[in-house]
Amino acid sequence: MHRILLLGTGGIAGHHVEEFAGIPGCSIVACVDQVPGRAAAFAAASKIGDSFESLEAAIAWGEFDAAINATPDGAHRATTLALLGVGKHVFCEKPLAPNYADAFDMTQAAEAAGVINMVNLTYRNSPAIHEARRMVQAGEIGALRHVEASYRQSWLVSKSWGDWRVEDKWLWRLSSRHGSTGVLGDVGIHILDFATYGAGQDIVSLHADLVTFPKAEGERIGDYVLDANDSVAMTARLDCGALATIVASRYMTGHANDLSLALHGTQGAIKVETDGKASSLSACLGGDVDLQRWRTLDLPSVKRNARRFADALDAGRNGDPSFRRAADMQKLIDAAFESSAAKLPISVA
Repeated sequence: MHRILLLGTGGIAGHHVEEFAGIPGCSIVACVDQVPGRAAAFAAASKIGDSFESLEAAIAWGEFDAAINATPDGAHRATTLALLGVGKHVFCEKPLAPNYADAFDMTQAAEAAGVINMVNLTYRNSPAIHEARRMVQAGEIGALRHVEASYRQSWLVSKSWGDWRVEDKWLWRLSSRHGSTGVLGDVGIHILDFATYGAGQDIVSLHADLVTFPKAEGERIGDYVLDANDSVAMTARLDCGALATIVASRYMTGHANDLSLALHGTQGAIKVETDGKASSLSACLGGDVDLQRWRTLDLPSVKRNARRFADALDAGRNGDPSFRRAADMQKLIDAAFESSAAKLPISVA
């Protein structure tokens, strides 16, 4: 039995409880939250045996093998390094860290410790992205020539998720003083992973443009200075020579939370669509290429990230997406910030 510690009992914590409850051989045995009383209340509601108000206390207790790190982004590095320091396996929420240097330090520490290290890039749970990758690698669309990827949200123009003007859970995402790195830092890792994983290719150079649109008088609401980026558009070259266009925005009116990926090759094309729950895959192949006709494809079942983490624990071999993969995506995000500031393309070594 893999005994798991849940670190952080915020909004995403309930999702982890549900995910791991359905995995044989795994049990969340304790939770941690530094807010007084919060861990105890969560443990009682979720039927978790033990609770702690500090990670140090949980480590001193020590009756766990692995941890889910569901703390806020800025706390990932310190908490993960503490867990790695006592040889615990870690399943971390994204982003691994707010910058590549910290993410790389965490990767090196995890690999040196020889523990299982994975990051919960949730859109890897889509069966369509795995089938798209298989088709590209099998040569079913020929040589890859162009990739189009987009992450579309519209909560800055829609109240489907609430009113961002009066809710702290949205306002902090618009303010760098409150730890936000904008839409690029928030969902950039998802769309960059989605695009490059589906294509089976790495980005070797990119040119990004970040925009912060006017939203309020004086660009401020209470303590929140609204200076974080709202939209990003970038062009990129892949290591196979293909050209990619990648966008993410909170102003994609008409879309709640939609990801799309189109992979165009010399012999065909495929499209992936997902909202994080349902996904679809369509293709234009063979004789359909001359007719520009697309057909919906059946999707295989795939293992979700939590199950892949459990499988990695069983096998004693690291799974994917790993810390190193998440660090590589953070390197691209850092390069995009650099490119936009310099108004120049950036090579990614």
